[in-house]
Amino acid sequence: MRQPLMLLCAAAVAALLAAPPAAALFIHEFDKGDEVLVKVNELTSIRTQIPYSYYSLPFCKPDNLVDSAPTIWQLLHGDRQQMSPFLFEMRVPKKCQIVCKVLVGEKEAKETMEKIEDEYRVNMALDNLPLTIAIRRIDNGAFVVYQRGYHIGVVGQYTGEEHKRYFVNNHLSFWVKYERDIDTGASRIVAFEIRPFSVKHQFEARWNGVNTRLSTCDPSAHKFILSSDYPQEIKVGEEIIFTYDVNFEESEIKWASRWDAYLSTTDDQARWFSIVNSLVTLLALSVAMAMTMLRSLHREIFRYSQLETQNEAQVETGWKLVHGDVFRPPSNPGLLCVYAGSGVQLFGTLLITIAFAALGFFSPLNSAGLRNAMLLSCALMGPFAGYTSSRLYKMFKNGSEWKHITMTTAILFPGFAFVIFVVLNSLLRNEKSSATVPSSTICALVLLWSGIAPPLVFVGGYFGFKKPAIEHPVEINKTPRKIPKQAWYIRPVFTILVGSIFPFATVFIELFFGLIFVWYHRFYHGFGFLLVTLVLLVIACAEISTAVCYYQLRSGNYKWWWRSFLTSGCSAVYLFLYATFFFFAKLSIVKPVSVMLYFGYMLVVSYAFFLLTGTIGFFSCFFFIRFIYSQRAFG
Repeated sequence: MRQPLMLLCAAAVAALLAAPPAAALFIHEFDKGDEVLVKVNELTSIRTQIPYSYYSLPFCKPDNLVDSAPTIWQLLHGDRQQMSPFLFEMRVPKKCQIVCKVLVGEKEAKETMEKIEDEYRVNMALDNLPLTIAIRRIDNGAFVVYQRGYHIGVVGQYTGEEHKRYFVNNHLSFWVKYERDIDTGASRIVAFEIRPFSVKHQFEARWNGVNTRLSTCDPSAHKFILSSDYPQEIKVGEEIIFTYDVNFEESEIKWASRWDAYLSTTDDQARWFSIVNSLVTLLALSVAMAMTMLRSLHREIFRYSQLETQNEAQVETGWKLVHGDVFRPPSNPGLLCVYAGSGVQLFGTLLITIAFAALGFFSPLNSAGLRNAMLLSCALMGPFAGYTSSRLYKMFKNGSEWKHITMTTAILFPGFAFVIFVVLNSLLRNEKSSATVPSSTICALVLLWSGIAPPLVFVGGYFGFKKPAIEHPVEINKTPRKIPKQAWYIRPVFTILVGSIFPFATVFIELFFGLIFVWYHRFYHGFGFLLVTLVLLVIACAEISTAVCYYQLRSGNYKWWWRSFLTSGCSAVYLFLYATFFFFAKLSIVKPVSVMLYFGYMLVVSYAFFLLTGTIGFFSCFFFIRFIYSQRAFG
C-alpha cells in the first residue's frame, strides 16, 4: 500500500513542477474581420534597467491615446499599457500599411540614438500574448528561443568611417498565429511574433498620407517587395515613414497550450539537478544529526528520566547543566519579537503566493498580478505578525509595551522598503522614467496602506497579548550561570558564518533563475520548483539552527535566542554577495542610477530573506528546546 502511495505522490509532484501556470482566465474568440487591439508597454533595456514610455520617442501615436487602468503593482512599477497605432482585423492580412510620417528634431534624434545605444526594446501585447522574436539556437536548430519585444534599432558603422550610425526599425512585419474552431469558425490567437526591418522608404509623386504609394514597399506587385538595401538612419531633420505588415497563419497550437512555446526552455534539467543536490545535502545533514545529536540526546533524556525514577542523585552535565538559564530573556528582546513577527508575515506571504502560482492562478505574462497577490497576502498576514510579536513579548516581559512592539512590527520591513523605494523613485524622476510614481500617488498609497496594514497587525497583537503568557517548562535561576570558555568551533562568528551557508545552498540555483527573470526581463515558469525550494529552505534552516543550538547548550552557553535567529538569517549575507557577483559577471549595466536601482532592490530582497530564514531558525530552536526541557527529567 505504501509503495503505490509514494508513486502517486511522486507523480503529483512531477506534474506540479512540469505544468506551466494558466495563461489566462478568459478565452477571447474573434470572427473574421473583428478588430484586435494591439497594446504597447514600456521600453526596457537590460543595460540600464530604467523603463520609459513607448511614446517618449518619436513614434506614431493613435488619434485617441488611452491608458489601460493599472493595477497597484503596475502603478508602483510604472508598467502601463497604452493603445498602439497599429490596427489589426482578424484574418485580414495587410501589406505595407503606412502609419505616419515623423520629422525628427534635434532632441528626438538624440533621445532615439541614446535608446538604441542602450539596446532598448519595444514591448507589445495582443490578446494578453507578448510580442516576441523567434530565434533558432545555433547549437540546436530545432530548438526555438522566444525573445521578448524587438530592438528600437541597431548601431552600424561603414567601412572607413569613424563615427557610428544609428538605424531605426521603422517597418514591422507582424505574424499572428491562430487556432480555428471547427464548429463555430471563430479564431483564437495562439502566437504573436514580429520581424523588424529598417527601410529608408521612398514614395512616388507627392505625399498623400496613409494612401501614399511607396516605391520601397509595393503591396500591389505580383510578388511583395520590401527593399531594405538602404536602412533608415536617424538624422536631425530627417523624415521617417513608419509602416507595418500583418500576416495571419493558422496553427495547430491549441489555445490552452499557447504558452508552452514561450515557456519551453532547457533550464528544467538544471533546476531538477538543484533540487536533487539540495535533497542530498539535507539528507547528509539529517543523517549526521541523527547519528550524533539525536542519538546522544535520546540517550541522555532516557538516562536522566531513569535516574529521577530511582530517586538517585543526578550529576548534571551537558545541556541539562544550563536548564535554569536556558529560558532567560535575551538582550533586546523587543527587537527579536519584532523580527520574528515580521518573518512570520513574510513566510505566510511567500507560501500563499508561491502555492497559488504553482497551481496556475497567474498568467506568465501578468507578472503584475502575481505581485499584486503578494501585496494582498502580505496585508492579510498582518494579524499573524502582530499576534506572534506580542505573544513572544509577553513571554519575555509581561508589560504594556506590546502596543509599541506591535506597531514596530507593522512598520519595520514596510518602512525600510518604503525608504529605499522613495530614494530610487527620486532617481527615476531625474531620469524622466515611466516607472516614476508621482508624489500624490505615493501619498495616496501610504494613506491607503496605513488604513489597512497597521490596524490588522494591531488586531493580531491585541489578541496575542490577551492570551496567557507562555510558561517555560523549567524555572529560571535568579543568578545567571557563568558561561565557560568556548571552543573556537562553537563560537558565534564561526557557527553563524558556516551554518548560514546551508540555507543559501538550497536556494542557490533558483536564485539564479529569479535574477535572470527580473533583470533580463524573461518569462518565469515552474513555480512548482520554487515551492519545493521553499520547503527545502525551511528544512535546511530548521536543521542547521537546531544543531548549532544543541551543541551550544552542551558547551554550557545558554544564550541561544539571537544565535538561533542569526545562524540561518545570515544566509542573507551570502545572498547579497551572490547578487553582487551576478551584477559584475552577468549584467552589463552602464548608468550609475541603474547600479543604485539594482543594489537598492537587492538590499530589500536580502533583508526580507534575513527576516524569513532567521524566523524559521528561531522557531525551530524554540520548539526543540521546549521539547527537550519538558521531558520527565525536568518535570
